[in-house]
Amino acid sequence: MGQGLSCRVQDEHGLFTAVQFGDLELVKTLLEKDPSLIQQTTAYDRHSALHIAAANGQIEIVSMLLEDRSVNPDSLNRHKQTPLMLAAMHGKIDCVKKLIEANANILMFDSPNGRTCLHYAAYYGHSDCLETILFAARTSHVAASWGFSRFVNIRDGKGATPLHLAARQRRPQCVHMLLDSGALVCASTGGYGFPGSTPLHLAARGGSIDCIRELLAWGADRLHRDASGRIPYLVALKHKNDTCAALLNPSSAEPLVWPSPLKFISELNQDAKALLEQALMDANREREKTILKGMGYSPPSPSHSDARTTDDNISEVSETELCCICFDQVCTIEVQDCGHQMCAQCTLALCCHNKPNPTTASLSAPVCPFCRSNIAQLVVAKVKVNADDHELDLYSSPKLPKTRKSRNFSEGSSSFKGLSGVPSFGKMVGCGSGRISVGNECIIDKP
Repeated sequence: MGQGLSCRVQDEHGLFTAVQFGDLELVKTLLEKDPSLIQQTTAYDRHSALHIAAANGQIEIVSMLLEDRSVNPDSLNRHKQTPLMLAAMHGKIDCVKKLIEANANILMFDSPNGRTCLHYAAYYGHSDCLETILFAARTSHVAASWGFSRFVNIRDGKGATPLHLAARQRRPQCVHMLLDSGALVCASTGGYGFPGSTPLHLAARGGSIDCIRELLAWGADRLHRDASGRIPYLVALKHKNDTCAALLNPSSAEPLVWPSPLKFISELNQDAKALLEQALMDANREREKTILKGMGYSPPSPSHSDARTTDDNISEVSETELCCICFDQVCTIEVQDCGHQMCAQCTLALCCHNKPNPTTASLSAPVCPFCRSNIAQLVVAKVKVNADDHELDLYSSPKLPKTRKSRNFSEGSSSFKGLSGVPSFGKMVGCGSGRISVGNECIIDKP
């Protein structure tokens, strides 16, 4: 996780050394003899005992120190860093949680770079700490008084958001988490990196194909120019990141983008969202195979079961579970409250299909293709097998023979003819910015 903080100064009373190595009994003994030691700091960096304990993950000592009401959870060291910042920097998740429980302020800024604990968690790639801080911001007064979206996109002293830092440092999991929380995918920096850089510029510079894949899926603009007029493709070439450059080349296939209409679906079920995101990433990987062909690079296979194992399960799946839109995938997504089901690929295409109203410039909520009712919520469909009535692994996106039919088919789908002939979302190819096509005919516009 992290190396922790070391005491390199002379420790005459031995408290800081005891805290660093987690000697709880010695710490208690020293504080009983001289309670004033709890307020002392190191000579140069002015680290308190709480700073040292938090940075080294000594959760028992952190808990003990916080029981003393004289201990400030937001005490500052020489660089105006709080114990929470150091815990996030070194990836000490238990200490992060404990400090937040003790009402540590997540909106504090340090002095070297003007960064918060969220910046530190993103920069060093500690996704568990990042998730905890984001949850605290979403459920605390910060969301009401300061604004959660504003916090997610908080800038440091050089104009870098946590997403900029995560992309530059090759932290794809943090990139995904921040984007999922509302981070602006095309925000420009001030003085961080090259002025005017977007997260995609910084990911191209860092050479992380996984970060680039995430950013493109969430709608990052490959043609956005920094202050010097460079697009991310040129940045990748300059730093000899040829594989990244292949995906960023404006002449290569347009990436499939997370659809904006999904923002209109209230309380999108997280499991359903994971299925939709997986479908999106799988579709992009299929397109990448063509782009990266001949470069000696093969994108990692999607994390689902072997194809032969899937074939073994096909015969056991109920005939009522085949998506009647594509006749190719198992129904994995269910529309509430009508209960109609379809596969993740077709659901994703459906939510891409809506265009903004030209008069209001706003998007209407997607509707169920079977009963035309507004889609208020999407959940994971329950798929059962006939043999032993076990649930099928929906995240493997198993395919079924095209001769099978879904129960949805009997209810008709004439209003959804634009997608009824789509064999698989992964087979769609781009034909312009934000569009998805089958063959030569564009059928879907990105809002």
